[in-house]
Amino acid sequence: MRCGVIARKLGMSRIFNDKGEHVPVTVLRLEDVEVLAIRSMEKDGYIAVQLGFNNKKLKNMNKPLKGFFAKAKSEPKEKIVEFRVSEEALLNIGDKIGTNHFIPGQRIDVVGISQGKGFAGSMKRHNFGGMQATHGVSISHRAHGSTGNSQDPGRTWKGKKMAGQYGNVRVTTQNLKIVKLLENDNLILVEGSVPGSKNGIVTLSDAVKYNRPKDVPFPAGLRISENTEDIKDTTIPVSEDDSGKISENKGAKVED
Repeated sequence: MRCGVIARKLGMSRIFNDKGEHVPVTVLRLEDVEVLAIRSMEKDGYIAVQLGFNNKKLKNMNKPLKGFFAKAKSEPKEKIVEFRVSEEALLNIGDKIGTNHFIPGQRIDVVGISQGKGFAGSMKRHNFGGMQATHGVSISHRAHGSTGNSQDPGRTWKGKKMAGQYGNVRVTTQNLKIVKLLENDNLILVEGSVPGSKNGIVTLSDAVKYNRPKDVPFPAGLRISENTEDIKDTTIPVSEDDSGKISENKGAKVED
C-alpha cells in the first residue's frame, strides 16, 4: 500500500482525446509535497508516512510547529497529512513526491471538504418534496413537517433529517481516472469533478476498489529535477477492459 499525495484544486477545464471528444477534467497542482516524518511499528505501533504541502513563512508558525519543522529539516508547510502505508512502502524524510507518483489511466480516490452552502431547508438539503400548495396548507409549503412521535418516545430521534448546515463536510469521491500528467507544471488532470472549492486542498490516493497498475512507481514517484530534460510521455487511455488492465492510446491535445 503506497502513500497518497496532497494537491490544490485549481478549477475545471477540458481536453480533447484522439477521437476529438472533449473530456471534462479537474486541474490539481502539487506544491512542494515533502516527507516530514515516518511512523514505525516499533516506536508508534503503526506504519505511516507524514507529508507536508506548500511552503509557508516561518513567522506564521507557532513555536511547537517551528520545532517540528526544524526536526524534519524542512521548510514550514501549509498542510500536514498522514497516510498509512505498508512496511515496504516507507519513504525517507526529505523525499519530495512529484506528479510521476501516478500514471495516466490510473484510478484514484480523492478526499476533500465540500463547498459550504450555509443554512439550508429540508427540500434543498435532503431533497424533500414539501407539502401541498393548497387544501388547507397555509405557510408550510416548504416545511419538513412533524419531526417527533407522540407519547412514545415523545421526542425527536437523533439523526432526523431536518433543516441545517449544508455542505462543508469531508467527502470522498472514488474511482476517478487520471487523464493526463503535466510534470513540468506539477499538474494532474483528473476526469470529472473533485470535491471542494477552488484553491481548496485535497488528498489523492490509489483507488481501494481497483488493483494498482503494475507500472506505477513503488514505493513512490519522486519529483523529477528541474534540470531533467526527459519528461515522461503522458497519454490518455480511453478504454479499460474487465480485467482492470489499461489500454493506452496516443496523447491528446490540451485546449488553449
